[in-house]
Amino acid sequence: MRPHVLQPESSPLVLIVDDVPESLAALHDMLDETGYTALVASDGPTALVRARQARPDVILLDALMPGMDGFEVARRLKADERTASIPILFMTGLTETEHLIEGLAAGAVDYVTKPVKPQEVIARIGVHLRTSRQIRQGSIVQQQARNALDAFGFATITVRMRDGRLLWQTPLARELLWRYCGTEAPVTPEPVLQWLRRHGPELCRQESPVEPPRLTLTQGTRRLTLRLYRSVDDPADTSADSEGGHWLIVMQETSDTSVLEALMQTFGLTAREAEVLYWVVQGKINRDIADIVGASPATVKKHLERIHAKLGVETRTAAAALALQRVPQLRPNAAA
Repeated sequence: MRPHVLQPESSPLVLIVDDVPESLAALHDMLDETGYTALVASDGPTALVRARQARPDVILLDALMPGMDGFEVARRLKADERTASIPILFMTGLTETEHLIEGLAAGAVDYVTKPVKPQEVIARIGVHLRTSRQIRQGSIVQQQARNALDAFGFATITVRMRDGRLLWQTPLARELLWRYCGTEAPVTPEPVLQWLRRHGPELCRQESPVEPPRLTLTQGTRRLTLRLYRSVDDPADTSADSEGGHWLIVMQETSDTSVLEALMQTFGLTAREAEVLYWVVQGKINRDIADIVGASPATVKKHLERIHAKLGVETRTAAAALALQRVPQLRPNAAA
């Protein structure tokens, strides 16, 4: 099926930025056949110049390019009032989730996967052309693309540094924050706010930003890991630049279920015994373990006695050492 052809009176301008000549040519021809006017750039500096001169309606931007990559190009476009309102669609590989996250933090509103599919590109460009007026007025936050992250298991929120207000969240983020923190928008959970205020200013001062330490919230054997990214400020919020701006926080939940299963299989433990041993390895005392697993300290002590017998050890320290030796998933660098 051929892409839908625009009516003759409509010829939106699309800037394509890609360092691969073959990709530029294919995209140019596809857009031209569909009725768009296509402008090309093969590197970041050229893209910035052409965007400022031509003011395209949409920019198709390759994420990975030598020299100035697509992320830096996007940040510079969004920092320039002449180009800040132009919708940016990142082009990224299907499995490059990290690139997708960084692209959204840099200011992209959507993405397409490589190798690009003509019908998909035309459809996504059409959507953003229809909403471009709202984007220029600052009324559209990058909702569609960020919602798409939920499918990858990456929930996102946007927090305003000035007052700590949670401005925006994906459906998955809403669920996770309620489950781990018991809070709802516009309230930002206090541990998250403290972490942001500790590391946000430091990130702003760095010429080449290095990812700050991640924040981890725990709930039983499940963990919620939060990562902090610089975000493009809402053009409608004139106070954002001078008072810390807006920040994109990406969250992902992981589970130690596989570790518990390994403990059960290795030592012949029950599910509850495996859970108790897991927390012994984490350095928890019986009273803390009782709170975590929802039992009494006396019950935890009985579980621990059975664990000692099954492992052939006499102390919790020896049990933890043997578990670390026999179950690689318990080691801190196991996932590296």
